[in-house]
Amino acid sequence: MAAHDSHSARAPLQPRLWLRAFTGFYRPQPSSQLNLDPIARFLYSARAVILVISVQASLIAGLLALTDRRFDLVPFLLLLIGLVVAHAISNLSNDYFGYRRGHDVADSPRMRYTLHPMTSGLDSRSLLTPIAALGVIGVAIILYFWAVRGPLALGFAAAGVLLLFLYDAAPVPLKSIGLGELAAFLVWGPLMIGGGYFVIAGQLSPSAFLVSIPYGLGVASILVGKHIDQLDFDVAHGQRTLPVVLGEANARLLNRAAVGLMYLVIVLLIITGVATPFLLVAAVALPRAMRAIQVMSAPRPASPPPGYVGWPLWNHRACLIHNRLFGWAYIAGLALGAIVPAFRL
Repeated sequence: MAAHDSHSARAPLQPRLWLRAFTGFYRPQPSSQLNLDPIARFLYSARAVILVISVQASLIAGLLALTDRRFDLVPFLLLLIGLVVAHAISNLSNDYFGYRRGHDVADSPRMRYTLHPMTSGLDSRSLLTPIAALGVIGVAIILYFWAVRGPLALGFAAAGVLLLFLYDAAPVPLKSIGLGELAAFLVWGPLMIGGGYFVIAGQLSPSAFLVSIPYGLGVASILVGKHIDQLDFDVAHGQRTLPVVLGEANARLLNRAAVGLMYLVIVLLIITGVATPFLLVAAVALPRAMRAIQVMSAPRPASPPPGYVGWPLWNHRACLIHNRLFGWAYIAGLALGAIVPAFRL
């Protein structure tokens, strides 16, 4: 480990790798990562590639506020920073407690698809340092919203923090009793988007909560897909994720339904006048949705295709790739709706 650390400390800074950590997929685990600079190592350890879902949730909330002509730039920027910070803390915390509880062991899926912070040159103390630093930023943003938006903003923040804590840090984590996937839907759907609208606009919007449903379903599908991929490992280690509770066949069926429901809800939002027809732009992600449904309709192959990155993640990758495009297309539709808000059925 010492040689590993000294090598990474000498590695030159590589901004291209920082960008790739956010835009690519999970990087392979082997010795190819020994030459990562400290910033790249931290970004891959924190799974920066998945932080895009929090960026997208922030943009959705901001565009809904803009549509209602209640957009405020400073609260929006603080919301964006705060949600990404909270998500990064959650990722690092998840790995910290997974490692401490003996779930993230050498043969675990988590150790195989990208760097794990506890085995990439960070010990408990050095991992807690960035978590604490990010926590200070998060608390400062929460206090700001409490001051300018009142106790309801504090309530939204507290609910989000509580769910993230209960997900993996609680004595009985939600992900170990089949409720982690529901928590993901609530956090990246109603809380981030509906609550985000409130802290930007200064008032609640039922429409914001309704528009959050498709995106929340997409995020939940990512997590369900991941837990399908690691089902055998979770069963062997007593982790009762939702696929373990439901069984693999039912979990696959549920996730296919969730992906399909994302588009059905969009149609209902348009028909009822909650959203503009521009939201149909999200249909550009339908080919990836069909690919994800196809992947989840068959067992995972015994071995990865040549050049495949992120193994053993298979269903998870299909859902993540779908949701990434869906999120940007959904945002584009909302942006057009913000420009022409009166164009509704």
